[in-house]
Amino acid sequence: MRLKGGGYLVIDETEALIAVDVNTGHHKCKGTQEEAILEVNLEAVEEVARQLRLRNIGGLVVLDLIDMKSRKHQKQVYRALKDALKRDRARTNVLEISDLGLLEMSRQRHEESILSMLSSTCPCCGGHGVVKSPLAVSIELQRQLTSLLRKADAEKRPFVPKIVIAPAVMQRLRTEDAQILAQLQAQFNTKLTFVSELHRHPESYSILDAESGQVLYSSGAGKPAV
Repeated sequence: MRLKGGGYLVIDETEALIAVDVNTGHHKCKGTQEEAILEVNLEAVEEVARQLRLRNIGGLVVLDLIDMKSRKHQKQVYRALKDALKRDRARTNVLEISDLGLLEMSRQRHEESILSMLSSTCPCCGGHGVVKSPLAVSIELQRQLTSLLRKADAEKRPFVPKIVIAPAVMQRLRTEDAQILAQLQAQFNTKLTFVSELHRHPESYSILDAESGQVLYSSGAGKPAV
């Protein structure tokens, strides 16, 4: 989110808190560097107060301000935020800037934020913002598969694995991990069968007994993505 002077804000709303990162961006100032930092931080706290009202954000808010060496400037920014929040009907509480340049505040929560009302949890990442890479899933799969093969071998029962995976993981297994899988087949004297499901969740995989069709293991991601 751009500020008038060229700086910008990054607002990240999570379940625990709202983090606001303040950056100088392309801000230009005729004065010293300290004066430029002060200008950006002053613009930032004014815009943060405005965004809290517009987005109906409540709970704990942490502002990661640009570091100010001057205690006078820190108090100036603190007072600027307090003044900007006077226009807010919700109850707020602001702490002074810490030695790490963090300013913590809380805002009374009346109802869901605009973001919560207009969005839903991602079916792929579950709200984390990331999913496991094909490499990570492949390593996890190999470990689980090896464990099941060893168990079957110890019990001296036949086991022909059938593995159902996402396309990206299939690509990984066919290329970088092909030799490892060949070694597993040779070590346990079995044949590995892989099935790729187009809409399967990227972290999801299932290991079945090809003979009986019984699912021996299913990763936590569970259902295919839609």
